[in-house]
Amino acid sequence: MTAQTGPTRATRPTVPRRVSLWRTLAGLRRDPLGSFEQTVRAARGDIVRLNLGLFSPYLVTHPDHVQHVLKDHPATYTREGMFWKPLKRLFGRGILVDGPDWEPSRRRLQPMFASRTIEALMAGLTDTVRSAVDELHGEIATGAPLDAGRAMASIVHRTIARVFFGDRISRADIDRLIPAIDAAGLSVRARLILPSVPHVVPLPGDRAFRRAVRDIDAVMYPLIRACRQAPGERDDVVSMLCRSTDDRGRPLTDQQVRDDVVSMFAAGTETTATALTWLWVALDANPTVAGRLFAEIDRVVGGASVTAAHLPKLAYTRMVLQELVRLYPVGWLIPRTATRRDVIGRHVIKPGSTILISPYLTQRLDDFFHRPTEFDPERFRPENARGRHRYAYFPFGGGPHQCLGAHLFTIEAELIAATILGRYRPELANATPVTALPAASLRPREPVLLRLHPIETIQAMPRVA
Repeated sequence: MTAQTGPTRATRPTVPRRVSLWRTLAGLRRDPLGSFEQTVRAARGDIVRLNLGLFSPYLVTHPDHVQHVLKDHPATYTREGMFWKPLKRLFGRGILVDGPDWEPSRRRLQPMFASRTIEALMAGLTDTVRSAVDELHGEIATGAPLDAGRAMASIVHRTIARVFFGDRISRADIDRLIPAIDAAGLSVRARLILPSVPHVVPLPGDRAFRRAVRDIDAVMYPLIRACRQAPGERDDVVSMLCRSTDDRGRPLTDQQVRDDVVSMFAAGTETTATALTWLWVALDANPTVAGRLFAEIDRVVGGASVTAAHLPKLAYTRMVLQELVRLYPVGWLIPRTATRRDVIGRHVIKPGSTILISPYLTQRLDDFFHRPTEFDPERFRPENARGRHRYAYFPFGGGPHQCLGAHLFTIEAELIAATILGRYRPELANATPVTALPAASLRPREPVLLRLHPIETIQAMPRVA
């Protein structure tokens, strides 16, 4: 299927197939992700219009159409509208929303997340990851299972805090910021599923969201004021933003610094912590993959502390993480609003229409991935990935809004996975299967319970003949 930007003699614009109100609402209540998958399979990648009563978004999944929206016509499909309202209340007017402040924010932040900048911080990142994993030992030694989501979030937040805040932020403030950002992401679920409900009408999660934003601001604004009083030449993100100026050469306001930092910090920590939580679920379900991953880390790291020099040699580890965010993309839903009339493929899109793009759905299309629901890192061996449509796999978005933190995610996730698996072997302790909860991000619905067994203990156990 090839996307077209306008009508031709052979193909006249038409209206996408609608899914009935009853079927849409019933599916969303019972199993949102399963309902979406069933709809997409029936449409075979064509555009579908979902009937939600007063709200009828277009579900766009074919890579040609995704490219049309995200890369070819980003000015036509903006990050505005009902889906973005709850997020604007958290992220303000920075990098994650459209408007006059978006482009200056991106120009300021892009150099801070370039490969050379992250590589300059590698020594501090590796030390922070090692220290954070060390702190798990006491809890692991009890034999009780860890809450993997909490454990990964703790490691990730401490690591990302090094990039964003250096030594400016206290452990107490990190411990306050972590649950506040987590609560904000969870509490907008009702608003995302029911975007047409006005904000004057209370929904579950609204009160928790407001409380979370207050807690975030109570940490951020004093931190920014302290940074301005002692700016120095530090290389953390807050310090660099406090030294930055806008397009007119004026210092950024505290609000601008806050919005940029909260946007990138929340996106970066949520993506890495949630993906690493899914890692243990995927390894438990795929023991052959797990065995190959353990063998590579044992061979490359060999019981030493993981350093930057190890990462280029962890090719299979990187493939596992790529496959992980194919099946479990944290940013599972990308909404856009059409600003003008357009044609995607053969379908007319009217101004004001909401477009829903989902990496979760597109990355499971069997036209582009053989046995798409199987966990197979070999898909990402270079010779196997060659020729794949650029927008068949886009866990970090695409076009001018592609995530600035993709390289940081790769480095950090490899460091954390290799550090943990260089010391421990994981065992999932859940009695029932772990399922997905589609909120602002794609999280496990149930706590992921994880036992980590020290490798030396396993090796010392007598073998059974």
